[in-house]
Amino acid sequence: MKTQQKLPVTVCLPVLNEEKNLPSCLEALGDAFTEIVVVDSGSRDRTTDIARSAGATVMEFQWDGTFPKKRNWFLRTHNFKTPWVLFLDGDERVTPAFLSELKVVLNSDSHSGYWISFTNWFMDKPLHHGDVFRKLALFRHEAGEYERFPEDSWSHLDMEVHEHPVLGGSIGEIKSRLEHHDFRGFEHYISKHNQYSTWEANRWVWLQSADRTSWDKLTDRQKFKYRYLDRLWLGYIYFAASYVGKKGFLDGRAGLTFALLKLRYFQDIRLKIKERLLSDANLPKGPKQDA
Repeated sequence: MKTQQKLPVTVCLPVLNEEKNLPSCLEALGDAFTEIVVVDSGSRDRTTDIARSAGATVMEFQWDGTFPKKRNWFLRTHNFKTPWVLFLDGDERVTPAFLSELKVVLNSDSHSGYWISFTNWFMDKPLHHGDVFRKLALFRHEAGEYERFPEDSWSHLDMEVHEHPVLGGSIGEIKSRLEHHDFRGFEHYISKHNQYSTWEANRWVWLQSADRTSWDKLTDRQKFKYRYLDRLWLGYIYFAASYVGKKGFLDGRAGLTFALLKLRYFQDIRLKIKERLLSDANLPKGPKQDA
């Protein structure tokens, strides 16, 4: 029997305590890819045991609070056997349709990277409508790396979460969706988004004094968001656009709950921005200098 040729892609899974999600993620990957690497930052559960049992390579990462964070560290450290890298989280799964399209895309050899979209599962139901989550997760590893911010003083996240890769060359899009399905429960969902909203608020504050080059690196969607994150109406605009305009209401109760939580997320960011600005304004001033 002829052995199926593996895709020339290195799959990188940056993880922390993912024993509930990782088995199904690895099972979906199967043996379709040349290499699967799990980059772990100190898991206290069975994450690394699960990874090794599935035949994945495990790399240990310990963040020192400065650049690079996890994904950029991997891009700079790993000895690649393939021209392509695909970054997936432990709660994300490839699908047969995605794998079929990926084979065609890689043979076309026309772009440096590709946007990938996800079907989000929430309250144990797939959300087929609303605002579709996507990220630039597949690219040639030599084409660039994730954007860098001077965030050493305010970020506590060891992985690039909202940062996008800055790549040289054109960007395409894969139409077949992956699945995003987190089995860690609602408490983890709330905790995770509390961390993200703090990061977003701090990034907004930093961008207000950033130079033009920093703004030019943002996508059009990012530019709109970071201009108005401090406005009360932004969360309601997002809710109307995703729940009504993009027909999130067709996903029933799960769709409504998800949209309301996203509205809450935007309000959390806004309040944290106000709190940060107030705190900065109340910092003790240095001694006055004599004229």
